[in-house]
Amino acid sequence: MLMLLPTDREKLAPPDPRIARAAAGDRAAAQALLTELLPRVRNLVRYLTRFDNDVDDITQLVLVQLVRSFGSYRGEGTLEAWTDRITVRVALGHVRKRRSREQQTRDAAPELRAISGSSEQPDDYSQRREAVRWLDQLPAEQREAVVLHHVVGLSAPELAETLGIAFETARSRLRLGMGKLREQLEHLAPKEKP
Repeated sequence: MLMLLPTDREKLAPPDPRIARAAAGDRAAAQALLTELLPRVRNLVRYLTRFDNDVDDITQLVLVQLVRSFGSYRGEGTLEAWTDRITVRVALGHVRKRRSREQQTRDAAPELRAISGSSEQPDDYSQRREAVRWLDQLPAEQREAVVLHHVVGLSAPELAETLGIAFETARSRLRLGMGKLREQLEHLAPKEKP
């Protein structure tokens, strides 16, 4: 007896009907999806970026990209994982552009280097502020690796692919970043008296 195997298309979970409606131009469906995804996107953007004043701008860019991409969502994996991939791509692109502009500024006029103070603005993420401060102490490459691995849940091979780097480089950045975070925790721990 000959058994027919399902095609890849048949194996996919049916996408959320709100996505199809949003892709077709239904503003209410798009707004409902974006409202649901906004806290997740904003948290991930904040973890990936060093400057609070960039978070809202990058989050807005991600939301625009999500609206443009609803038509390409095929139901492979969860909506949250798909959203995370878009968020990471947009946020890291913005971070890289910023680094490039900062490097050009440093190269063109070293005397104009500005010392940026941290402006504590109240926002919805105050309970996570301390963790973000710790992440702010890491070099950008290590920060990206730690966030993508521990927050987004990417494996080391996925991390390497997402960042476009060698597998060993990804593992090294992750190891170094976690080591620096552990050092920070050790400095906070009360010293035991002998």
